Amino acid sequence: MGEACPRKGRRPLTPTLRGALRLLSAGVLVALLGSTAGAEPEDAPGASLPQGPGLATDHPGDRGIELADGVLVAESFEEGTVADLSKRWSEVKNPGGSVLRFVEDVPAGACGKRALEMRATVGTNTGGHLYRTYDERDVVHLRFYVKFLDKEYIHHFVTLGGYRPATRWPQGHAGKRPRGDERFTVAIEPHGRGGRHAAPGVWSFYDYWHEMKRSADGGHWGNALLAAKPPPVPLNRWQCVEVRVALNSAPGLRDGESALWLDGQPVAWFRKGARRGPWTGMGFRLLESGGEAFEGFSWRTDTRLRANMLSLSLYVTDRAMRKNGVQDPTGRVVRVRFDHVVVADRYVGPFPAALSPRR
Repeated sequence: MGEACPRKGRRPLTPTLRGALRLLSAGVLVALLGSTAGAEPEDAPGASLPQGPGLATDHPGDRGIELADGVLVAESFEEGTVADLSKRWSEVKNPGGSVLRFVEDVPAGACGKRALEMRATVGTNTGGHLYRTYDERDVVHLRFYVKFLDKEYIHHFVTLGGYRPATRWPQGHAGKRPRGDERFTVAIEPHGRGGRHAAPGVWSFYDYWHEMKRSADGGHWGNALLAAKPPPVPLNRWQCVEVRVALNSAPGLRDGESALWLDGQPVAWFRKGARRGPWTGMGFRLLESGGEAFEGFSWRTDTRLRANMLSLSLYVTDRAMRKNGVQDPTGRVVRVRFDHVVVADRYVGPFPAALSPRR
């Protein structure tokens, strides 16, 4: 079990010292890997992706990370009761008080002693969520730890995005293509792809934005974007997931991006020029070679639309299970645990596997 994780951490490092430490970490990484790829973390669109050490390296186990420059959200679920979550999240969905609970289980190297468990029971409820806004940014990273406990398919999961104007609750938009000045959403989700992948599925993006493709039924359902080798979601193991969204720098430009890391290693980078397969209303898959060059994201037509919201969600339906080949999903239980959620304007990365001794 981890150590206590107080909200008031040590004084954050100055930008100069933090930059020096990042360069030192990058130098060590280059020496070990013999490569400069990702050696100097930069969060401007088009830069190489960082890997391994990140902001979390300065805050072992996330101790004090809420005080670090550029951190917009830091949640370790160590404070108060489930009811107290409403003090930090603007909407808490917990049907019947039976969906959300704290459990004594944390990732290796974490400070703290507990995580948040969400539980959905098909036919009884569809799960729950936490939702909140944060200070607007054009580049945003979401890092969280997650553990799936049940070999079951889900419907929707964790979402980053931007609403203009910002709201204190999620907006309903399923099947509707947004305008380029009102909203965009980037969800990271396990997809079963019609049962082709064992439950919970493989990691995939599920995105809504003004240039998304029309679905076969005439609506605009989220476009699913997959890595060249879609990584399976592990069961009964904590995994560090990090998502990056970089908005296009000006209307009409296609320098917007999204990226995915698992346990500190980049596994998918959707950017202009990346090789992709056919793009339909179902989305597309990156390719290691061949295919076509991705046009790049124009996430918005108005730079006043910026990233400003996070939904931490477990949404489970019998419809999604049936689409993945489950004959009778009624009564099936899906449990997922979340911990150490951080939203920042730079790469966060996983924390070390072991806590350093407290001074």
